[in-house]
Amino acid sequence: MSTAVTRKRTYQSFQHREAVFSICCEQFDAATVEIVHQRRILEDYIARHGAFRRSLEPIALLGDAPEVARRMDRAARLVGVGPMAAVAGAMAQCAAEAGLKAGAAEAIVENGGDIYLRAAEPVIISLYTGTAELAGRLAFSLQPEDTPISICSSSGKMGHSKSLGDCDLATVVAKDAALADAAATMAANMVRAVKQVDAALETIAAIDGVDGVLIVKNDHVGLAGRLPQLVKRKRCQEPLSG
Repeated sequence: MSTAVTRKRTYQSFQHREAVFSICCEQFDAATVEIVHQRRILEDYIARHGAFRRSLEPIALLGDAPEVARRMDRAARLVGVGPMAAVAGAMAQCAAEAGLKAGAAEAIVENGGDIYLRAAEPVIISLYTGTAELAGRLAFSLQPEDTPISICSSSGKMGHSKSLGDCDLATVVAKDAALADAAATMAANMVRAVKQVDAALETIAAIDGVDGVLIVKNDHVGLAGRLPQLVKRKRCQEPLSG
């Protein structure tokens, strides 16, 4: 999964419903208020359109669908998955954007391994694969000019999200967090064996709006597209993607 690192930053935890966020933002309250607000809007919409939550493929929106549902829908249609595959990324981006709008110079929001950030100083995003050889050793190094950006991860072996594959880690980088989240879900769904990694990389990298993808299966690492600089992770105290 993915986590953040470099200068000593302060991360605060925030839980709402089943989602647990790690947030680094001077405007923490603005970010958390937005999470609650957007979640309420989405829940109200799902109450009227239950298939939006259940569908494992793109589904037609109601005419009055809120913006958060529309973001999730756009991502789902580009990738070919259900809209809820994009919810964690969409919420992370909404929270970060609210903090920045409130005046924060920097916002890093992690939601279950899905990160959206705009950094004011260099930052390291650590990737956790859960495997004996690679656990804690992989990371992306980002400069402020590389952001805003989203780094979202999915796994068939970690976390509580539904996965149809058996991938150690699938991480997608994109400007749009809903898209990165949905694409990471698809990538993880596609991989049950090392021989399937190359095909998954090709498919995900070809999605409009995806910058790059990293897939780990049995300590085999596959890369495609334009990814941030990959470095060896140093011991740190900041958040994680994966």
